[in-house]
Amino acid sequence: MTETILPNHCTNHPNVETMLRCSRCEKPICPKCAIKSPVGYRCPECIRSQQKIFETAIWSDYLFGAIAAAFLSGVASTLIGLIGMIGGFFGWFLIAAAAPTAGVAIAEGARFVIKKRRSRNLFLTISAAVVVGALPAILSNLVGLDFFGFAFQVIYLVLAVPTVYTRSSGIQLFK
Repeated sequence: MTETILPNHCTNHPNVETMLRCSRCEKPICPKCAIKSPVGYRCPECIRSQQKIFETAIWSDYLFGAIAAAFLSGVASTLIGLIGMIGGFFGWFLIAAAAPTAGVAIAEGARFVIKKRRSRNLFLTISAAVVVGALPAILSNLVGLDFFGFAFQVIYLVLAVPTVYTRSSGIQLFK
């Protein structure tokens, strides 16, 4: 005996017929609702519930993580300013090496303060705090018309902020 499979209607769009089901909860979903995952198509509700597992940050992590990142960034930008006084090729070489290293130190310091809890917004907050921590050094360079020092601070931020974000979020470029 042949069994015929009748199409269902999407849970979120009742007017749309579909043969697709969520691989986790088995609800019928249409192609608009389906989100491709490594284990099949999932409904938006299952994707949201899975993502909440990875967000473990509490409210105080935002405050303390930002304070730690801003403080460490202030120290790093001051040191970058001292490197800027060296100038020449050696100064440019030092800034290219020191900025990502400072980014790693800032990220690890912030991760220590927040006890390695996770949240995308937390990582963005920490990255923004790196910029806030460097603002006093940037403004002092602008007021003093020290364009070399300003350029070094901008290079520091361009290299350190992505390093802080990737390091704190746990993104691995190479395994």
